[in-house]
Amino acid sequence: MRYLPLLFLSLLLLSSCQKEEKSYALDLPPGFPEVDLPEDNLPTPLRVELGKRLFFDPILSRDSSISCGSCHFRQLGFADDRVISPGIEGRLGLRNAPILTNLIYRENFFFDGGVPNLELQVVAPVEDENEMDFHLGGVVERLARHPEYAALLEKAYPGKPLTFAFTRAIASYERTLLSGQSAFDRYYYQGDSNALGSQEKRGWQLFQDKGCRDCHSGPNFSNEEFINIGLYADYDYNGDPGRRRVTALDSDIGQFKVPSLRNIALTAPYMHDGSMQSLEEVVDFFASGGKAHFNKSSQMQAFALSAQEKADLIAFLESLTDWDFVQGTD
Repeated sequence: MRYLPLLFLSLLLLSSCQKEEKSYALDLPPGFPEVDLPEDNLPTPLRVELGKRLFFDPILSRDSSISCGSCHFRQLGFADDRVISPGIEGRLGLRNAPILTNLIYRENFFFDGGVPNLELQVVAPVEDENEMDFHLGGVVERLARHPEYAALLEKAYPGKPLTFAFTRAIASYERTLLSGQSAFDRYYYQGDSNALGSQEKRGWQLFQDKGCRDCHSGPNFSNEEFINIGLYADYDYNGDPGRRRVTALDSDIGQFKVPSLRNIALTAPYMHDGSMQSLEEVVDFFASGGKAHFNKSSQMQAFALSAQEKADLIAFLESLTDWDFVQGTD
C-alpha cells in the first residue's frame, strides 16, 4: 500500500516523456502580491506532486517512523497541537512546530531566521537529532534504491543530484500551501463588506489601534522581523536564546521571528515554545506588556482592554481562519 500513491506520479512521468512538462501555475489568493520564484526550481506538476509525496513519506527519517506531515497537519493550518512535536524515538526539541502556510512570502525560516531559503529549510529537520536524525547521504542512498523515486526525481530535475532534487521537490510543494480565503480576506481583499460581522470589524479596528498591526502586517500578518516581546525574564533557562543562536549577538537574545497569524485560531499552542494554550492567554499577555528584559522591544507597552474589547479582538483573529484551506485534501 505504501507505493500506491506513487502510481499517479508514474503515470505523470510516462505521459510527460514525449514532451516538455508544463509549468505549474501557483494559485495566489486575490489581492496577494506576485512573487519571484527561484530560477532553478520553477514549479511543474511533477515537481509539486513529487514533493507532496516526499513530504508525507517517512523515508526521510533515520528509522522511517516520521515524515514532515507528522508534525504539520493541514487541519491545524499545517501546525501541530502538541507543545513540542516528538521526533524519532519520541525525542523532543525546544520549539513548537511553526505553521507552513504562505511560506512563499517568508524571507527566511524558523523562529530564529537561521535558514535563508525554502530549499535549505528542507534539510534542517532531516538532520536535526531531535527530529528525523538522519543525514543527506543516507537519504540519497534510500531514494536511489527506491523503486520509483530515483526515476521520478531525475525526470523532475534532469541531471541534478538527488540531494538537489528531493529538497527542491519538497520546497515546490510547500510553496503551494497558500491560504487567503478567510472571512477577513473576503472583507479586506475582495471587497465583501458583509464577510465580517460587527464584532469582527470592531476587533479589526482594535487590532490596528492597539499596535498589533505594527508587527503583524501585510497579507501574511507578519513584517518578517525579529522581536523580543518579553516572554521571559531569562531566555537561557532552556537553552534557546532565539536569534542569538544565529548571530551570536547579545542584542539578539530573546528575539524571535514575528509569526504569521493565518489560521491562528487553529494553531495553538502559541509562542515559539508552545507555552500559551489559548488566544485569551495570548491577548492577556500582550495587554500586560510582557516581562522585563534588557532586550525587550519598546513596542511592547501595556494597554487596557475591556472584556468586550478582548472578545472583539479574538473574534477578529478567528476570522483569519481559511476553512477551504484547512479542510482541503492532501
